[in-house]
Amino acid sequence: MEYPHQPVLVHEVVKFLVSVPEGIYVDGTVGSGGHSVAVGKSLHGKGRLICLDRDPEAVRLSGKRLAFLGNNVCVKKANYADLDKVLKDIGLKEVDGVLLDLGMSSYQLEKSGRGFSFSRNEPLDMRMDPDEELTARDLVNNLSTRELERLLRDYGEEKKARIIVRAIIAARSEKPIDTSSQLAALTKSVLPPSRRPGALHPATQTFQALRIAVNKELENIQIFLKKVPLLMAKGGRLVVLSYHSLEGRLIKKAMIDWERGCTCPPDFPVCACGKAPSFRRVFKKGLKPGPVEIGKNPRARSAILRVAERI
Repeated sequence: MEYPHQPVLVHEVVKFLVSVPEGIYVDGTVGSGGHSVAVGKSLHGKGRLICLDRDPEAVRLSGKRLAFLGNNVCVKKANYADLDKVLKDIGLKEVDGVLLDLGMSSYQLEKSGRGFSFSRNEPLDMRMDPDEELTARDLVNNLSTRELERLLRDYGEEKKARIIVRAIIAARSEKPIDTSSQLAALTKSVLPPSRRPGALHPATQTFQALRIAVNKELENIQIFLKKVPLLMAKGGRLVVLSYHSLEGRLIKKAMIDWERGCTCPPDFPVCACGKAPSFRRVFKKGLKPGPVEIGKNPRARSAILRVAERI
């Protein structure tokens, strides 16, 4: 069986996540299992790995790949935002570490057939969980001009949202926009590609915005960040790989708030909120892949690793 390229910052992920080789760890976005294989190989004795993904194909693929762990691995179709429910179902109150890799898996981009990539001619779907109802096609063809502009600006940080949306509205008035290649070509027609080396495809931010909206990615992160402090054992590590500023800001802000504790105004002489620090950041600035890794895997270029330890 052919597996995707090396997972991003895999050695660093294992180093910072696995503090106790006999502990219980969660990979909340297992994908094709790259990080989990490395984490699993670092566990000993009663060490246990719980792997979650919304995509049934990811569950199937990673389940086969992680079979070497036997009864020490549990692979489930679930949203990481529901981690509290998953742990309760399997009789656990807390874990020693949680990993989230918020990027797209190679399988989803290259082989899922769901229109995540603007370089492929596929149905404009973008659902990570095919059991959900809303698709990218629904949004592109049904949202109003104002709603589409807001979506591209808020979730894609697309400065030229108005130009793109005008083209979408004009095109869909003649026939529905059904495929990823249709949308990519339409975007490219109004936003000519940059000639700068390594510049992003003109449709990158539009596709990002649609994917985030369809899968409620930012909402899921916010739900998860509210729950995870109560699910971590003392000394446990939360390890997160983010790939764009929207998700990165949410992670960074949560970790700073957890570390700071007190939320009283600075001019209060004595703390009135009673909020104590719950985590410490293992390093203040996010860790990025080096040039060698980026050379081997260009998708790693936007990754940032952040780690917080439960105290």
